[in-house]
Amino acid sequence: MPTKENPEKNLYILSFLNSIRPLSPELRNYLAQKIKSCSFEKNELINKAGEVCDCLYLIKKGMVRGYFISDASEITTWIDSENEVFTSITGFFRNQKSEEYIQSLENTYCDYLKYEDYKYCLNHFPEMRHINRILLEEYYILAEQRVYLARIPNARKRLEFFMVNMKPQIMDRIPRKHLASYLAIRPETLSRLMKDKN
Repeated sequence: MPTKENPEKNLYILSFLNSIRPLSPELRNYLAQKIKSCSFEKNELINKAGEVCDCLYLIKKGMVRGYFISDASEITTWIDSENEVFTSITGFFRNQKSEEYIQSLENTYCDYLKYEDYKYCLNHFPEMRHINRILLEEYYILAEQRVYLARIPNARKRLEFFMVNMKPQIMDRIPRKHLASYLAIRPETLSRLMKDKN
Protein backbone atom coordinates (compact mmCIF):
# COMPACT_ATOMS: atom_id res chain seq x y z
CA MET A 1 0.00 0.00 0.00
CA PRO A 2 1.16 3.57 -0.60
CA THR A 3 2.91 5.10 2.39
CA LYS A 4 3.25 8.69 3.54
CA GLU A 5 0.46 9.92 1.30
CA ASN A 6 0.73 13.56 0.36
CA PRO A 7 -2.70 15.25 0.46
CA GLU A 8 -1.53 18.15 -1.73
CA LYS A 9 -2.43 17.90 -5.38
CA ASN A 10 0.55 17.02 -7.53
CA LEU A 11 0.46 17.77 -11.24
CA TYR A 12 3.54 15.74 -12.18
CA ILE A 13 1.57 12.82 -13.62
CA LEU A 14 -0.70 15.25 -15.48
CA SER A 15 2.32 16.72 -17.25
CA PHE A 16 3.57 13.20 -18.02
CA LEU A 17 0.23 12.10 -19.52
CA ASN A 18 -0.23 15.39 -21.37
CA SER A 19 3.17 14.88 -23.04
CA ILE A 20 1.82 11.63 -24.53
CA ARG A 21 -1.49 13.13 -25.68
CA PRO A 22 -3.05 16.50 -24.79
CA LEU A 23 -5.61 16.08 -22.03
CA SER A 24 -9.07 17.57 -22.27
CA PRO A 25 -10.03 19.97 -19.46
CA GLU A 26 -12.56 17.37 -18.27
CA LEU A 27 -9.98 14.59 -18.00
CA ARG A 28 -7.45 16.92 -16.41
CA ASN A 29 -10.00 17.94 -13.77
CA TYR A 30 -10.97 14.33 -13.08
CA LEU A 31 -7.36 13.21 -12.70
CA ALA A 32 -6.51 16.18 -10.50
CA GLN A 33 -9.16 14.93 -8.07
CA LYS A 34 -8.13 11.25 -8.19
CA ILE A 35 -4.33 11.25 -8.42
CA LYS A 36 -2.50 10.83 -5.12
CA SER A 37 1.17 11.17 -4.24
CA CYS A 38 3.15 8.83 -2.00
CA SER A 39 6.69 7.99 -0.98
CA PHE A 40 8.58 4.82 -0.07
CA GLU A 41 11.74 4.50 1.94
CA LYS A 42 14.78 2.70 0.56
CA ASN A 43 14.22 -1.09 0.52
CA GLU A 44 10.55 -0.75 1.51
CA LEU A 45 8.16 -3.38 0.15
CA ILE A 46 5.52 -1.69 -1.97
CA ASN A 47 3.62 -4.87 -2.77
CA LYS A 48 4.06 -8.46 -1.57
CA ALA A 49 3.46 -11.73 -3.37
CA GLY A 50 -0.03 -12.89 -2.50
CA GLU A 51 -1.44 -9.35 -2.42
CA VAL A 52 -3.49 -7.56 -5.07
CA CYS A 53 -1.84 -4.37 -6.33
CA ASP A 54 -4.62 -2.01 -7.44
CA CYS A 55 -2.46 1.07 -8.05
CA LEU A 56 -0.67 2.28 -11.16
CA TYR A 57 2.42 4.25 -10.13
CA LEU A 58 4.53 6.83 -11.95
CA ILE A 59 7.99 7.34 -10.48
CA LYS A 60 8.86 11.01 -10.00
CA LYS A 61 12.16 10.26 -8.28
CA GLY A 62 13.74 7.00 -7.20
CA MET A 63 13.95 3.40 -8.30
CA VAL A 64 11.97 0.20 -7.78
CA ARG A 65 12.34 -3.44 -8.74
CA GLY A 66 10.09 -6.46 -9.17
CA TYR A 67 11.25 -9.87 -7.97
CA PHE A 68 10.09 -13.34 -7.04
CA ILE A 69 11.55 -15.90 -4.68
CA SER A 70 12.79 -19.27 -5.91
CA ASP A 71 14.53 -21.72 -3.58
CA ALA A 72 15.08 -18.92 -1.04
CA SER A 73 16.78 -16.73 -3.69
CA GLU A 74 15.41 -13.40 -4.89
CA ILE A 75 15.21 -13.22 -8.69
CA THR A 76 14.94 -9.65 -9.98
CA THR A 77 12.71 -9.48 -13.05
CA TRP A 78 12.54 -5.72 -13.76
CA ILE A 79 13.95 -2.39 -12.58
CA ASP A 80 12.24 0.98 -13.16
CA SER A 81 13.26 4.56 -12.39
CA GLU A 82 12.17 8.15 -13.08
CA ASN A 83 9.33 8.74 -15.55
CA GLU A 84 8.45 5.05 -15.72
CA VAL A 85 5.14 3.47 -14.82
CA PHE A 86 4.96 0.32 -12.71
CA THR A 87 2.43 -1.99 -11.11
CA SER A 88 1.77 -5.69 -10.70
CA ILE A 89 0.32 -6.56 -14.11
CA THR A 90 -1.89 -9.44 -12.93
CA GLY A 91 -2.95 -7.55 -9.82
CA PHE A 92 -3.83 -4.31 -11.55
CA PHE A 93 -5.42 -5.56 -14.75
CA ARG A 94 -6.87 -8.89 -13.54
CA ASN A 95 -7.50 -8.19 -9.85
CA GLN A 96 -5.46 -11.29 -9.03
CA LYS A 97 -2.93 -11.87 -6.30
CA SER A 98 0.56 -11.04 -7.47
CA GLU A 99 3.30 -13.64 -7.66
CA GLU A 100 6.01 -11.01 -7.36
CA TYR A 101 7.24 -8.52 -4.81
CA ILE A 102 7.77 -4.85 -5.61
CA GLN A 103 10.46 -3.04 -3.62
CA SER A 104 11.93 0.47 -3.62
CA LEU A 105 15.70 0.51 -4.15
CA GLU A 106 16.04 4.18 -3.18
CA ASN A 107 13.88 6.69 -1.38
CA THR A 108 11.17 6.85 -4.02
CA TYR A 109 8.44 9.39 -4.75
CA CYS A 110 5.44 8.51 -6.90
CA ASP A 111 2.08 9.65 -8.14
CA TYR A 112 -0.51 6.90 -8.43
CA LEU A 113 -3.99 6.19 -9.71
CA LYS A 114 -6.30 3.49 -8.39
CA TYR A 115 -7.62 0.86 -10.80
CA GLU A 116 -11.26 1.95 -10.62
CA ASP A 117 -10.30 5.52 -11.49
CA TYR A 118 -8.06 4.33 -14.33
CA LYS A 119 -10.92 2.19 -15.68
CA TYR A 120 -13.30 5.14 -15.46
CA CYS A 121 -10.89 7.26 -17.51
CA LEU A 122 -10.68 4.58 -20.20
CA ASN A 123 -14.46 4.34 -20.42
CA HIS A 124 -15.20 8.07 -20.44
CA PHE A 125 -12.27 9.90 -22.06
CA PRO A 126 -11.11 8.97 -25.59
CA GLU A 127 -7.67 10.54 -25.14
CA MET A 128 -7.04 8.22 -22.19
CA ARG A 129 -7.55 5.23 -24.49
CA HIS A 130 -4.86 6.66 -26.78
CA ILE A 131 -2.52 7.17 -23.80
CA ASN A 132 -3.23 3.62 -22.64
CA ARG A 133 -2.26 2.28 -26.09
CA ILE A 134 1.03 4.21 -26.07
CA LEU A 135 1.85 3.00 -22.54
CA LEU A 136 1.07 -0.59 -23.54
CA GLU A 137 3.30 -0.29 -26.60
CA GLU A 138 6.14 0.95 -24.39
CA TYR A 139 5.55 -1.89 -21.93
CA TYR A 140 5.68 -4.50 -24.71
CA ILE A 141 8.89 -3.02 -26.12
CA LEU A 142 10.52 -3.25 -22.68
CA ALA A 143 9.16 -6.77 -22.22
CA GLU A 144 10.61 -7.77 -25.59
CA GLN A 145 14.01 -6.40 -24.55
CA ARG A 146 13.86 -8.38 -21.29
CA VAL A 147 13.00 -11.57 -23.17
CA TYR A 148 15.86 -11.00 -25.61
CA LEU A 149 18.26 -10.25 -22.75
CA ALA A 150 17.28 -13.45 -20.94
CA ARG A 151 18.12 -15.53 -24.01
CA ILE A 152 21.63 -14.20 -24.61
CA PRO A 153 23.77 -17.17 -23.51
CA ASN A 154 26.93 -15.20 -22.70
CA ALA A 155 27.16 -13.18 -19.45
CA ARG A 156 29.42 -10.51 -20.93
CA LYS A 157 27.06 -10.03 -23.88
CA ARG A 158 24.05 -9.79 -21.54
CA LEU A 159 25.78 -7.03 -19.59
CA GLU A 160 26.76 -5.23 -22.81
CA PHE A 161 23.19 -5.46 -24.14
CA PHE A 162 21.85 -4.00 -20.90
CA MET A 163 24.39 -1.17 -20.91
CA VAL A 164 23.77 -0.22 -24.53
CA ASN A 165 20.07 -0.90 -25.05
CA MET A 166 18.26 -0.78 -21.76
CA LYS A 167 19.20 1.41 -18.79
CA PRO A 168 22.75 2.72 -19.07
CA GLN A 169 21.76 5.98 -17.35
CA ILE A 170 20.95 4.22 -14.05
CA MET A 171 23.68 1.57 -14.16
CA ASP A 172 25.63 3.04 -11.25
CA ARG A 173 22.51 3.40 -9.09
CA ILE A 174 21.42 -0.25 -9.21
CA PRO A 175 22.73 -2.33 -6.29
CA ARG A 176 25.14 -4.86 -7.76
CA LYS A 177 23.40 -7.89 -6.23
CA HIS A 178 20.10 -6.90 -7.86
CA LEU A 179 21.74 -6.13 -11.19
CA ALA A 180 23.52 -9.50 -11.09
CA SER A 181 20.20 -11.23 -10.37
CA TYR A 182 18.46 -9.34 -13.19
CA LEU A 183 21.20 -10.32 -15.64
CA ALA A 184 21.32 -13.93 -14.34
CA ILE A 185 25.00 -13.49 -13.50
CA ARG A 186 26.75 -14.45 -10.28
CA PRO A 187 27.71 -11.30 -8.30
CA GLU A 188 31.43 -12.13 -8.48
CA THR A 189 31.17 -12.58 -12.26
CA LEU A 190 29.45 -9.22 -12.57
CA SER A 191 32.18 -7.57 -10.47
CA ARG A 192 34.87 -9.04 -12.72
CA LEU A 193 33.05 -7.95 -15.88
CA MET A 194 32.57 -4.45 -14.51
CA LYS A 195 36.27 -4.20 -13.67
CA ASP A 196 37.11 -5.27 -17.20
CA LYS A 197 34.94 -2.41 -18.48
CA ASN A 198 36.90 0.20 -16.52
